[in-house]
Amino acid sequence: MTESKYIQRESDGPAEVSPEDALPEITFDELPEALREACARAGWSGLMPVQSKSMPYMLKRQDIMVQARTGSGKTGAFVLPLIERIDPNKNHCQALVLLPTRELAKQVAHEAEMLSGGKIRTIAVYGGTSYGPQMEAFKQGAHLVVGTPGRVLDHLLKGSLSLDKLETLIFDEADRMLSIGFYPDMKQVQRYLPKRRINALMFSATFPPLVLRLSEEFLNDPLFISLSGKQVHVAEVTHAYYEVPAMGKDRALMRIIEVENPTSAIIFCNTKANCHYVSEVLRQFGYDADALSSDLSQSRREQILSRIRAGSLRFLAATDVAARGIDIPALSHVFLYEPPEDHESYIHRAGRTGRAGAAGEVLSLVDVIQKLELKRIATQYSIELEQRPLPDDETLRGVLAQRATALLEAKVRALLPISRERMSRFLPLAKELAESEDGATLIATLLDEFYHDNVHTKGVPLPEKQDSSGRMGRGAERRKPGPRAPKGGREDSVGERRSEPRDEAPRADAPPARPDDAPKPKKKRRRRRKPSGGGQGGQNGGNAQSNGGGSES
Repeated sequence: MTESKYIQRESDGPAEVSPEDALPEITFDELPEALREACARAGWSGLMPVQSKSMPYMLKRQDIMVQARTGSGKTGAFVLPLIERIDPNKNHCQALVLLPTRELAKQVAHEAEMLSGGKIRTIAVYGGTSYGPQMEAFKQGAHLVVGTPGRVLDHLLKGSLSLDKLETLIFDEADRMLSIGFYPDMKQVQRYLPKRRINALMFSATFPPLVLRLSEEFLNDPLFISLSGKQVHVAEVTHAYYEVPAMGKDRALMRIIEVENPTSAIIFCNTKANCHYVSEVLRQFGYDADALSSDLSQSRREQILSRIRAGSLRFLAATDVAARGIDIPALSHVFLYEPPEDHESYIHRAGRTGRAGAAGEVLSLVDVIQKLELKRIATQYSIELEQRPLPDDETLRGVLAQRATALLEAKVRALLPISRERMSRFLPLAKELAESEDGATLIATLLDEFYHDNVHTKGVPLPEKQDSSGRMGRGAERRKPGPRAPKGGREDSVGERRSEPRDEAPRADAPPARPDDAPKPKKKRRRRRKPSGGGQGGQNGGNAQSNGGGSES
């Protein structure tokens, strides 16, 4: 097994801890008797790497961030120390695990009950189910609460759950929680945490900048533990591919984007025609997208690139004109709609993500023939390729349901009392509609519109950061209108003042031009001749004034 890297986060960035300062890995024989018995109940004869490397830090109550993928044994890594730490005689919540899905909550709760032999009262807390059993478990003094941030927050607001005596806080699959949109709920849960210091841990498959910023808000001087022996940075760039039908790539791309939910991405195409086609398909699906190819003027290219750097453009379909010399630090994903014709272009395309040590993913869409070409590229550059299954209908529905439910629950929690009363008038109708096929279609239409408005056009709520000028980053600045151009001319993206309008394509989010939008020619006003008469002329003049002040300017 390769040696892991222990990296401590300091004020000037992550710094590797010297080997002599790293805690030695714990072995199965060194475990306390209670933990060896727990392993025996699970049928474990030894510890997995993530457990032996991370448990010494948790036993010392050191805040840590562990890079570990699903199936690596990370649940045991934090549940086993909790068995040693939780006092069964104290009837209150002593440990809280926040995670993204109800399936994972049930799985972790089941494993905790099995490892503890029932000595630790554990409850899985998630939405879409009755509050009754969960509230009863809190009354009985559940020691370990495992749940999604939204439902945990519901109980905190109701007062049925208290975290005043919490000792341990664990974030499991933190990157997925941000992808689903749980960040606002996590910040609300933070308000109910004890003011004293508690032990906090974070487990994630990758540590992109969003997760790193989240760690700064919840963890105190954490240590980074990565299981990648040659990994220099906290996170890594993943190279993966999906085998898709040659005639269905556009639909496949939409499915992958919906499941992956990138913060921002470039979709590389080999031709200008495909580039503009992909951007148009993305817009038709409701995504904020634009195209970048060699047929655009330099000023127009700079305008598009400045938008994606600023976070006001989420998706960019591009040819290789965007593959070299372009630095977009926050780019989370690179999609290859087709493998490049030149092998070296793959490296340049992939290099747009994973900048400055951040995490990134390079995802290729290939048919049977293109897969062979992609593997030749991987062999040439010693790239480890991961094949991923194309998301099916069930997977897609599950992801959409999780994300939409989280957003809807957050919206309901924010309702004012009068809004709740107004909404309650439609509860009988909602139940009636849900029981009929036509009614379900109506509800689905409303859900689709809600999802589009809150995810496609805005993106899921994510942690914000300040740039050097003190302005807020993604989530705050991106929806603010840009500065107005000075009078007497327009200013393009590179600061050049222009006296004439530019010949450029309209913005993707601009409404189509209407005939009546064009300025109308001014009508010539006719000056009325004053009558020469006295009394009647004065009367007519008075009427003219009373009807609008006359026609003279």
